[in-house]
Amino acid sequence: MAIIINLDRILEERDMKSNELAEMVGITTANLSILKTGKAKAVRFSTLEAICQALDCQPGDILEYLPD
Repeated sequence: MAIIINLDRILEERDMKSNELAEMVGITTANLSILKTGKAKAVRFSTLEAICQALDCQPGDILEYLPD
């Protein structure tokens, strides 16, 4: 199972930097980087909600499932 994280694409579309998003969401840039690179083992719904609110998007815009 492969879950793809599309944060880089959305950030580019919104002309926003990672550090701006991290500050808006209230997480460290290191934790945001772990999420963006797909190395995160989990994501809290509260974090996902804050990201969606900051980027004005839906969870499905950020997360994508690609079967192996």
